Amino acid sequence: MMRNNKFTFLLIALMGISLFSCTKPVEKEIGLQLWSVRDAMKADAAATIARVGEIGYSFVETAGYSDGKFYGMEPLEFKALLNENGLEFLASHTGQALPDSSNWDEKMAWWDTAIDAHAAAGVKYIVQPFMDGKGYGSIEDLKLFCDYFNVVGEKCNAKGIRFGYHNHDKEFQEVDGIRRYDFMLQNTDPDKVFFQLDLYWISVGGQVAQEYFEQYPGRFLLWHVKDEKELGGAESIMDFEPIFAAAEVSGKKHIVVEVERYSFDPLESVKVSYDFLMASDFVK
Repeated sequence: MMRNNKFTFLLIALMGISLFSCTKPVEKEIGLQLWSVRDAMKADAAATIARVGEIGYSFVETAGYSDGKFYGMEPLEFKALLNENGLEFLASHTGQALPDSSNWDEKMAWWDTAIDAHAAAGVKYIVQPFMDGKGYGSIEDLKLFCDYFNVVGEKCNAKGIRFGYHNHDKEFQEVDGIRRYDFMLQNTDPDKVFFQLDLYWISVGGQVAQEYFEQYPGRFLLWHVKDEKELGGAESIMDFEPIFAAAEVSGKKHIVVEVERYSFDPLESVKVSYDFLMASDFVK
């Protein structure tokens, strides 16, 4: 009888070890918008990328595309630098102002070159983070922007890349009784244009992210997770938990940290932000 008890105990122990070995904690995938460490990238891009990888970020979103290169590096060279440091090149901020009939072909050629460079680097998302003055002018001019974005989105789709738009706060102002952001969501093709919602700027603009998720489900593939300064810091004003609770309906695929103002050195600030999200149960 004792022998059977010992055997049973050993079997349970072995099962426990097996179950434990198969239930590793799921790693959170958190990206960094490199605009957060822009001065460090200018000073020493390789060392900065190494530090971002050491902190634990999974991927980056760039803000340094120009003339077919990223931070002065060829697409494959920059991708290799990221991969050597455990980072994926997932997304990029770049774009062009609204073209007109006099420069349409020139702007489209710029986009063709840019899209090819991003495709060569394996980028999955290109996001335009601005509009020129016309985007904040008449509703007719804003419609021109929407049509333009649809064209760019179709070009990106052809190369296996999704095209999106990143907001600030002025998109939540009204013109002719219509909120600009709503107009953009309603006049861009969901198959061609997604929206990267900046959680801080929509709050500054007086609107609630969750309400947009409900009204326009599936349109917000990328989020910018941002606060007054670093996430979870002493000057934090954002309550992220209820926003993350609505993640599924939003269409969220990835979250990207962006820090624009700091309490201390930017590289330390983005580490504090990363640690905050890693420790937050609401981030899945």
